[in-house]
Amino acid sequence: MEMKELIRNAFTERFGTPEGEFFASAGRINLIGEHTDYNEGFVFPGAIDKVIMAEIRPNGTDRVRVFSIDIDEYCEFGLREEDAPEQGWARYIFGVCREIIKRGGKVGGFDTVFAGNVPLGAGLSSSAALESCFAFALNELFNEGKIDKFELAKIGQSTEHNYCGVNCGIMDQFASVFGKKGSLIRLDCRDLSYEYFPFAPEHHRLVLIDSRVKHELKDSPYNKRRESCERVAKSLGVPSLRDVSLAELNAVKVTLSDEDYRRAKYVIEERDRVLTVCAALERGDYDEVGKMMYATHEGLSKDYEVSCEELDFLADTAKELGVTGSRIMGGGFGGCTINLVENDLYDKFVTEAVARFKQKYGHEPKVYDVIISDGARRVE
Repeated sequence: MEMKELIRNAFTERFGTPEGEFFASAGRINLIGEHTDYNEGFVFPGAIDKVIMAEIRPNGTDRVRVFSIDIDEYCEFGLREEDAPEQGWARYIFGVCREIIKRGGKVGGFDTVFAGNVPLGAGLSSSAALESCFAFALNELFNEGKIDKFELAKIGQSTEHNYCGVNCGIMDQFASVFGKKGSLIRLDCRDLSYEYFPFAPEHHRLVLIDSRVKHELKDSPYNKRRESCERVAKSLGVPSLRDVSLAELNAVKVTLSDEDYRRAKYVIEERDRVLTVCAALERGDYDEVGKMMYATHEGLSKDYEVSCEELDFLADTAKELGVTGSRIMGGGFGGCTINLVENDLYDKFVTEAVARFKQKYGHEPKVYDVIISDGARRVE
């Protein structure tokens, strides 16, 4: 059964008629630009064809009644701060309501049923898709669409910060709201300016290989890497590594610890790789895009040290099989590789990668095909 039909049936069964309106928003990938956001660099995400979809109908009360098909749970809550629900999944929706209200927007009670096909735990930002779906919908239903898109993304980000305990950046919600079919988005993390670049390869496709591994870590590795970057920027007298060239870094190499040097080197090179990939896409050079992806993986593995054995194995396998580009995607220490694969090689690559990984690690990775698609929207 199609997702829309599944939702409609559940909505009618639980809330009766009249019917509501349908909205959706997407998960995201990031083609390149990892660990650059907190260094005021660039990220390069796009929305994908995996979504959270909801049917929503204002109910004329001050109560929100929501049913999650995927979790098979019902929740009801009010719209005041003290009405926060206990269920973690419902706090995303409650948080969006509260963040709109805090900004002077309107939210009334509504009935809703939602479902999704964004894989959980694969680094595709299912939470941002959920937030963006409801932020977009409540803007349309209660605010005549007057809240601008940037504010919708910030509403999702603030929901994570204030109601879900995750101090995330803006990229996931930004991609989920601003996503456009056939385009990736270069977001400047310094001033939040952005630009669309074409991504509609005729001879390649994107596939994620999910290692289904997440290594437990001690000593807050993200904070340690951030501190390294900030130390180097401070020693050079600049606000962030965004302002440093590789030549300038090499000129002070002897004054830095080896670890700080390698962390900064990766970030500076990654900043430049994003710009190289943007230029390559404008001329349709997917081979150059692939080279940059491999270089990013090498940097994340050797200099930034956020990869792991399983992800290195998947990237090495991709290279050995002739895949155009492959790299770890996300914060690291587990999760997925993102792979740019020629159509003719796709079946062989997926079959071989799954078989080799299972033989070595005892379990099969999951495989997700993704197509760059539209972000938050009304569904007719």
